[in-house]
Amino acid sequence: MAENSDQFYRIAKLPPYVFAVINEMKARARAAQLDVIDLGMGNPDGATPRVVVGKLLEAARNSRNHRYSQSRGIPRLREEIVRRYKNNYGVELDPDKEAIVTIGAKDALAHLLFAVIGPGDTVVSPNPCYPIHQYGVIMAEGHACVLPMPDAGTFLAALEDLYRRSDRKPKMILISFPHNPTTTCVDLGFFREVVRLARENGSMIIHDFAYADLCFDGYRAPSLLQVEGAREIAVEIFSMSKSYNMAGWRVGYCLGNARMIGALARIKSYLDYGVFQPIQIASIIALRECEQETHKICAVYQKRRDVLIEGLRRAGWEVEPPKGSMFVWARIPDAFQAAGSLEFSKMLLEKALVAVSPGVGFGPLGEGHVRFALVENEHRIRQATRSIKQFLRTAKA
Repeated sequence: MAENSDQFYRIAKLPPYVFAVINEMKARARAAQLDVIDLGMGNPDGATPRVVVGKLLEAARNSRNHRYSQSRGIPRLREEIVRRYKNNYGVELDPDKEAIVTIGAKDALAHLLFAVIGPGDTVVSPNPCYPIHQYGVIMAEGHACVLPMPDAGTFLAALEDLYRRSDRKPKMILISFPHNPTTTCVDLGFFREVVRLARENGSMIIHDFAYADLCFDGYRAPSLLQVEGAREIAVEIFSMSKSYNMAGWRVGYCLGNARMIGALARIKSYLDYGVFQPIQIASIIALRECEQETHKICAVYQKRRDVLIEGLRRAGWEVEPPKGSMFVWARIPDAFQAAGSLEFSKMLLEKALVAVSPGVGFGPLGEGHVRFALVENEHRIRQATRSIKQFLRTAKA
């Protein structure tokens, strides 16, 4: 008889998938022909720019592009992402030694951890967090040390304290701003302090920059690599998914420290042959010609944010509007705090037909919150907030 999958060595290290409960309820509701408004998974609903799709079709018709590609990405694509970094952040990078193309941001993060983390190495990151930030470390045999991040200043103070009191200095700091799920945003001064701590204590840094271009109200997210000395100890992961509505295309980049990039390139050379070449060629066009599209995409998310925040306010649920990301992180109303985020999310789905992500799914310090993903149009978001208002009014009665 086959053994249960959770008895496999690495699978046994992973906790139950909290989001699966909501996903199953959502599937049952839809099977019953109920109209669920899904604000759970951060899955962009917008179309990829037409010129990018056109280039993909053109490149796919050329049989020369059907062969294996290069695991570190074709040179022209690496040159284009380096050019974008120079234009947008004033950061100059070597496309051969300080840039690599990856199969999305998750590929970059997970395989880099496998490449540079050894058994028991401490990797410190904020909590709550995107699950791969914690469990990627655990699967790589590292020790995931999570610090509370109700705000950026609290996390930074806890990080400084950890370096002061710990005998075993963290091998790595793993951060992501604008942050998923909390939407926390930082300035360049925050990054300077993180780089200072890492350099003084011999730590590496990974910065997951997936929401680089989704910034609102005049805020502009800085790149970690803008900090002097960052390239000596850090890499940054950028993705095409959110900035260009190319989530399903699976194209990302890891940029920065040549030694860490080299380690990632070496491990990937054993694991894959890179992204399908027509997708890489189309990505060049996105980077070269679609910068204005990123602004339009950002504007769509900002309007949706505004509609959601206003609708929740009308429902009596006051939530702080985020300055970045494609999410809204909301403390659940006081009347439901005792129930917890998972039960509250189940109630929202059952009674209001609105799916959200329970905060506890992002770690224990996410309890008491839910995450809304801005992945439905304004009309649907208004419909969702009206349903939530009715649910909250009924629940109080």
